[in-house]
Amino acid sequence: MNDIRETPENARPPRVVFIGLASCFGCQINITNIEAHLLEVLGQIDLGYWQLTSSKPMPEEFDVAVIEGAVTTAEAEATVREAREKAKTVITIGACANTAGIPGMASVDFPAQLAAVYGDGAPDACGTLQAPVPVKNVIAVDFEVPCCPIDPYEFVRVLDSALYGSNYLPATSALCGECSRNERGCLYAQGQMCLGLVTRSGCGAKCPALGRACNGCAGLSPDANVASARYFAGKKGIDPQRFDEALGMFNTVSLTAEGEE
Repeated sequence: MNDIRETPENARPPRVVFIGLASCFGCQINITNIEAHLLEVLGQIDLGYWQLTSSKPMPEEFDVAVIEGAVTTAEAEATVREAREKAKTVITIGACANTAGIPGMASVDFPAQLAAVYGDGAPDACGTLQAPVPVKNVIAVDFEVPCCPIDPYEFVRVLDSALYGSNYLPATSALCGECSRNERGCLYAQGQMCLGLVTRSGCGAKCPALGRACNGCAGLSPDANVASARYFAGKKGIDPQRFDEALGMFNTVSLTAEGEE
């Protein structure tokens, strides 16, 4: 990552572009939900391209590329490679961009899955389809904003780090620690399956705090032990196959890479 901050003599707002790939665009929409602060955020940048706000083409030069969505076509791969060449900083937002998310479920035996949907061939409008992967499997990524959808305030924090620098380190431990600090009790004790055993922390365990099991949308923790988590779930009466299927919704690509599928 290059330093995008300008010296006083040539100071200008950093030019930011938003790129949407295979996703529901929900993370980008969620950014617009911080109405009270959105204008303050936009006032610090030159918003050079955003499909949600304008149909004008992407500029040739920009400083920060914010990417939502998985890479599922040859055209998308070319787009992110070009973005990496031009941008000083690349930020990926949401599960689809960070782990391939739900599109990534099609990555296992992709030709067979493609044939099941399109038969002899996909329409030309689909482009050149390929097995879904996260953006980081194609290019180097400087910052990630996790979850599905993202927390817009976490996006603002990460954008602030990209623009002005920060010594903030992303969380690596599993979600169970955050859940314990919330003191709401373990959902397994209530007979619910929860993926917080192996999911990256950092979201504040919002779903378990509301009584909803973690679905793994933040991605696997680097400290995750999937085999142990599967065993623990089994001891609590959860079918290991059900655990694996639930974990695969957002983490199929990661699990496959680690030989867990």
